[in-house]
Formats: sequence, structure tokens, C-alpha cells
Amino acid sequence: MTDYLLRATAGGIRLFAAVTTGLTEEARRRHQLSPLATAALGRLMTGGLLLAAKLKTNEAITVRVQGDGPLGELVADAYGNGMVRGYVTHPLADLPLNEQGKLPVGAGVGQGQLFVTRFTNLKQPFTGTSPLVSGEIAEDITEYLYISEQTPSSVALGVRIQTDLQVEAAGGFFVEPMPEATDEEISKLEENLRKLPPVSTVLLQEEGAEKLLQALTEGLPLKIHDRQELQFSCPCSREKVEAMLISLGPEELASMEQEGKTEIVCHFCTEKYSFDSKALAELRLEAAGEGHGEDRGED
Repeated sequence: MTDYLLRATAGGIRLFAAVTTGLTEEARRRHQLSPLATAALGRLMTGGLLLAAKLKTNEAITVRVQGDGPLGELVADAYGNGMVRGYVTHPLADLPLNEQGKLPVGAGVGQGQLFVTRFTNLKQPFTGTSPLVSGEIAEDITEYLYISEQTPSSVALGVRIQTDLQVEAAGGFFVEPMPEATDEEISKLEENLRKLPPVSTVLLQEEGAEKLLQALTEGLPLKIHDRQELQFSCPCSREKVEAMLISLGPEELASMEQEGKTEIVCHFCTEKYSFDSKALAELRLEAAGEGHGEDRGED
């Protein structure tokens, strides 16, 4: 089933709901993630996509979690066009289930900071930060929105993993009252939030994002505005890796050339780019200003 995000309103309340099962499974497969790392990164990528839902198509957002838990740093890049990528420093880190029989994401993340960087059409990216509240990701993003952006909101994220370690369901929602929201609408929303089942349980149903929105807006005039497809995708390319290698300079490339072969692995998608001594020699000449090939700069 295709992953997707819905944008909606209910009176003076703005809502976003996403199904991210496929892209979370893609991240698990590419990075060979443990169940704990799958749950944590799946939540972070979903949270990033929900925040990016307010951006323009050519804009992006990076959500970075720096905790002292066994997972290390987690990073997700989400784009206004529905693309997302991410990685975990320690993808194999795992912990026993907690007393509720759930993956202890908070313990895996630990204490630390959440950083959110927005890449908009402004000249300089803007980065906000807030302390981690629980390490469970959703609560941390909610706290960040309240502290750094003065936005009262509610974020919920869920990832359910099968016994064969594949992702059975993943997704979440982001809800925020707009200035014109009435006290009655906010009270009804809060009542619905208290009654809402776990996100992953709702997402197991057909049309999971629609079901989430309906449960959140029971008694309110729900209006779904659009649907956007989502997917795990990385903009890395051989050309961009070549440009990075050229930037190292001819001396560094000469040293790599002597070793005979170099392999560069993308942190975000694990794609491998191999360069033999001949390819490295060509890049070295280009770095020294002696190449005559095409411009290898990034788009």
C-alpha cells in the first residue's frame, strides 16, 4: 500500500495524518535496523514528514535527536514534496521490551536535545532546539513546538513491528488549533484525543489516515483538503559524491589513489559508490584544475 499524508481542517483546527508503513520498512531494510531502532527512526521520519507538511514543495526540514541512550544520534530529513530519509548512529542497538510489552524507545534515546532546522526560501536555515522530554519522539516534538515556536499542538506517532521484524504499521498525526479556533472546538478535540486508541492500532485498518482524522474530529466538521504520496528517498548521487571528493583536493585524492580503490557509503540510504584508481586519478586532475570534463557541481 502506498504511504500517504492527508491535510485537513475541522473548524478552526488544522490536522495532518500520515501512513508511513512502507517507508519505515524501507529504512529498516536498508539500515538493517533492530526493532528498537526501527521504532525510533520510523517515529522520527514520520514526525519530520508531518512538520514538513506545512512547507512548500522545494523546502525541507531536518529533525535531529541527540540523546545519551544506546541508539546514539537519530536524524531525519523530510521534504515538502513528500520524500524522507534518515539514519541512526547505532542501528543494531536494542533493549528488552518494557513492562507494558512495548519497545522502550525513550530508554533507547535517553536524555538530550531535539534540534529542528527548517530550510525555506530564506537565505539562512533556521534551527530551533528544546530538551528531550521523554525520548519517545512524539512528546519531544510536541514540547519543541510549544517551547521554540509557541505552537500549542498534539503529535502522536506509532510503529508496530511483526514477529518477523518487518514493519506492520507506522504513521501518526499532527494537530494544531488555529487562532480562530473556538473554545468548544478545542474542548471537543481534547475529548477526542483522550478517547483515541493507540495510533498503530488505528493504522492497521484500511484507510488508516482517514480513520485517524475521523476519530480526532468526531463531532466536528472534518474537511480533507488533499492527499500527498510519501516515500523513502535520498537525493544522493554519484555526481554529488564526485563533487565531494574533488573538494578534498588533489593531495588527498592522490593518497586515496595509491590505495587503489575507495568506497563511499551514504549515511542516509546506505547506497555505495565505488571509485577505482583510474576514476580517482581523473578526479585528482579535476581537483588540480587540469580536468576537461563537465561541471560536476550539485544541482
